[in-house]
Amino acid sequence: MDIPVAAINDMSLIDLFLQATTFVKIIMSSLLIVSMIVWAIWFEKYARMRVLRRRADKFEEAFWSEKGLEDLYRNTTPEETDHPMAMLFVVGLREWRRAKDGDAESHGVIQLGVVERVHQLMQVTMTRELERIEKYLPFLATTGSTAPFIGLLGTVWGIMHAFHSIGVTKNTSLATVAPGIAEALLATAIGLFAAIPAVIAYNKLSTELSRYAARLEAFVTEFVTILDRQMQEEILEARKSSQKRRASDVDAKKK
Repeated sequence: MDIPVAAINDMSLIDLFLQATTFVKIIMSSLLIVSMIVWAIWFEKYARMRVLRRRADKFEEAFWSEKGLEDLYRNTTPEETDHPMAMLFVVGLREWRRAKDGDAESHGVIQLGVVERVHQLMQVTMTRELERIEKYLPFLATTGSTAPFIGLLGTVWGIMHAFHSIGVTKNTSLATVAPGIAEALLATAIGLFAAIPAVIAYNKLSTELSRYAARLEAFVTEFVTILDRQMQEEILEARKSSQKRRASDVDAKKK
């Protein structure tokens, strides 16, 4: 184990890093890189969630406007389906329209199963989109739980370095033990510097994502309810029309 014999008059962070042993330098460098990745993920996910919430607000306003679902579907351009809520709407209504384009005579029979099919398809799409948004969140959780222990490894190594210096030099002065103790404390600090933002970012983003997932789930439920009500109205209207035709046929036969 190399023993730094430099005087420690200047105890800046850079000097503490340069005076550390190679193993501790690797640990501190790795933690610094991880810390930068954590901050990058945090900023990127936070900005993305803001955009998704803003686009969801705009889309829900259009969804609950006086326009019908078909009008909204026709007016929704591909550029506007770059967020999960609009994508769920397009996927669900597209499947609904495919069912409606079936045989007119068996239209009512087809519709009995299409609502459940639309719901399942939207659920699958929602799960896939949420998994895409959740990407890199496990990295934050892993960093928050492991970074302090990685820093602690550097701490233990630095203390071992300090005791080794005492054993070699037979000197217990501060100048002998300071480099080892300093690199130990610096490794601990860098480990916490990586772990604390990771934990905060993970908790914050997980909460935001849970709220957004609940919002998507509510939208799917509302959308399927609207389709189910529309289906019941169409079936009822078809039955009324069929009854009127049968009544007309009976009257015609009587005459």
